[in-house]
Amino acid sequence: MEIKEKKEYPQGKFKLDNFIDYQTAAVVSKTLINRPSGTITLFAFDEGQGLSEHTAPFDAVVQIVDGEAEIIISGESYFLTSGETIIMPAGEPHALKAIKCFKMLLTMIKS
Repeated sequence: MEIKEKKEYPQGKFKLDNFIDYQTAAVVSKTLINRPSGTITLFAFDEGQGLSEHTAPFDAVVQIVDGEAEIIISGESYFLTSGETIIMPAGEPHALKAIKCFKMLLTMIKS
């Protein structure tokens, strides 16, 4: 008997901006891939929502799918809009805030 691995991501092609919805006064996330070597997670932030300053032990790539965000890395602010990307280095303190509603794809590499 063949055992099939459960997939977090949808089968076939899809559009990231349609795969997750904004929710009032909330941050919503969907994990697309979760492996020992890393994760890929889609987030939707309502306007004014964010994540407080924290660190992560791994490098992370943020790709803005929709909207406008402020990302602060080691005290330096970066304003990103749809189509822009930034890398948050491992161990560097960072925070995120929705200037307008925004969606992002977060890819964390663990190895």
